[in-house]
Amino acid sequence: MNQVVLIGRLTRDPELSYTANSQTAVAHFTLAVDRPTARRNDGEQTADFIRITVFGKQAETSERYLSKGRQVAIHGRIQTGSYTNRDGARVYTTDVIADRVEFLGSGNGGGRGGQGYDGGQRFDGGNGGDSFGQPDMGDLPDAFQAAEDDIPF
Repeated sequence: MNQVVLIGRLTRDPELSYTANSQTAVAHFTLAVDRPTARRNDGEQTADFIRITVFGKQAETSERYLSKGRQVAIHGRIQTGSYTNRDGARVYTTDVIADRVEFLGSGNGGGRGGQGYDGGQRFDGGNGGDSFGQPDMGDLPDAFQAAEDDIPF
């Protein structure tokens, strides 16, 4: 079984690119995840810095709404790889491929583009990248509006 669940903060804004062949969106960002028991000599909390890769519509959504400092939960899998750098040395990589990115808290101003964003919404790449979360209560028909009456049970 290869499953990873992480909660942390973005260390920089996501970088979005598209694959050459299929024009699939790919976003990369780094997540700072606190180590719960390890502290430095000066008493400060230590963290691991984990590279996250997201694909498809979820990648585009991440690039649009996430920014440095934003807290997110990631569900995915670990993937290792390697490549040869310019100096001819073999470089080994470990990334988390995110299946799901869940935005937590209110973030640092609501993301990019000046659009407000209320945290807690989840974008699930496993379901075609569709977003779901709390609906806008103003868009619901009258029959679905919250009742003011006391519930009799």
